[in-house]
Amino acid sequence: MAWPYFLDCDRFFAANEEGCFDPLSGLKARQEVTLSSLSPEEPSTIIQFIYASNAQMYSLLKRTAAKCSHISHVYSIGRSTEGRDLLVIEFTDNPGHHELLEPEIKLIGNMHGNEVLGRQLLIYLAQYLCSEYTLGNQRIQSIINNTRIHILASMNPDGYEVAASEGHLLNGWTSGRANAQNLDLNRNFPDLTSIFYRNRRSRHYRIDHIPIPDSYWFGKVAPETYAVMKWIRSLPFVQSASLHGGELVVSYPFDFSRDSHEEKMFSPTPDEQIFKQLARTYADAHATMSNNDTDRCGASFYRNRGIINGALWYSFAGGMSDFNYLHTNCMEITVELGCDKFPSEAELYPEWKRNKEALLSFLESVHRGVKGVVRDTNGNGIKGATVSVRGIRKDVTTAEDGDYWRLVNPGTHILTATAKGYSKVSKRVYLPHNLNKAGQVNFVLEKVYDHLFPMADSWDRFDPYNQFEHHGEPVVTEEGIERQEKPWWWNYFSQSGMSSPNWLLKNV
Repeated sequence: MAWPYFLDCDRFFAANEEGCFDPLSGLKARQEVTLSSLSPEEPSTIIQFIYASNAQMYSLLKRTAAKCSHISHVYSIGRSTEGRDLLVIEFTDNPGHHELLEPEIKLIGNMHGNEVLGRQLLIYLAQYLCSEYTLGNQRIQSIINNTRIHILASMNPDGYEVAASEGHLLNGWTSGRANAQNLDLNRNFPDLTSIFYRNRRSRHYRIDHIPIPDSYWFGKVAPETYAVMKWIRSLPFVQSASLHGGELVVSYPFDFSRDSHEEKMFSPTPDEQIFKQLARTYADAHATMSNNDTDRCGASFYRNRGIINGALWYSFAGGMSDFNYLHTNCMEITVELGCDKFPSEAELYPEWKRNKEALLSFLESVHRGVKGVVRDTNGNGIKGATVSVRGIRKDVTTAEDGDYWRLVNPGTHILTATAKGYSKVSKRVYLPHNLNKAGQVNFVLEKVYDHLFPMADSWDRFDPYNQFEHHGEPVVTEEGIERQEKPWWWNYFSQSGMSSPNWLLKNV
């Protein structure tokens, strides 16, 4: 009878003929060979590709943050049902602070406790970012210096304990999936998608920042869900990815079908094109995800280069991605990392190689579209101002200091900034296809005095086409800077010999 591999063979006086074995001996031997072959002149990042318990995960993240304290720190967003920390590690060149115009991005793993690969990849990613930054990797330094990255490696540490106790060989398809309350965390968020569907035909209904209905709190809200919701609301996240397992595909919102009688129905958001681009960013950079349009894990659905609309694939209400989109500015995709939810330890290094470039590309992809600051005439940032894109029925709001980020694809867009008690400003912006970073477009809003215009929206009645606030056609250059151009009517005065009306140009 063979001894269990996790026992100390020497301690129990087991001889070779008794079958004492270590199934990880081959992997450990290869790691030792790799370590011995490295020369001091060629430093590199060394990661142990083994599973980490909850205690080991906390220790690794805290040690990583301590090692790179100039660019990283850890913080807890709350506790699980059984009291385990929901620990986040942050990477930026100014840890603990939001910097003006620096986008914030989050990565979440292990939402389902038995889907463990994402958890491990994020632990490795944290170690990799720290080490490579220190070693002078210019790409990693550029990512961290220009982005604020938040990594929650395990959203469901209680479920992981259940799955890990069974191990790779014995773990079932659902063992440890739910939290300790037996709640599926990805069905536990407020169902804002149904509210959107009910009101989408109303012309004046805003689909962004839909409030959480009171009825939601009458149900059972998991502490993990509550902690993540508070976290999402507390920071101006622009982009997000949730790492799962069980398939090899990237899905994007909506995750809930627009027809209650049709379980699997294509249900796009107003940002369908940018969501597809975000999903393709990960899928195309993955080693195998976008190379096969056929089914991989026994599922029966159509996919396009490794991506799919969530409702078309697997419709469900109360998902985290839909909540991000409808309640905040954040746009989240769901990454299914592979058919095996609990792969063997020997598969961890190959999976890291398949996903490393995809993870880094996704972090870099937050620097696209448009960003800027909405200020008043005194130069103060306006918190909570709304920035809209004509033709896309989804607005974003400005952060504490008035900065905003709007993910849009290259092309011509008309942006409008509004705020309660202020005038409205619109700008026509062209984003070149070769622009490799977000174009910067700022707005200055003038105060509208209530004694002159008693109705909050009356300004639009006096100036329905916003012609007096139009500053011309800003064009974002290849350097990502807004260049001011004269408006369309400027040439009329110039050609007729009349003096140009500079008083109509607010900032010229």
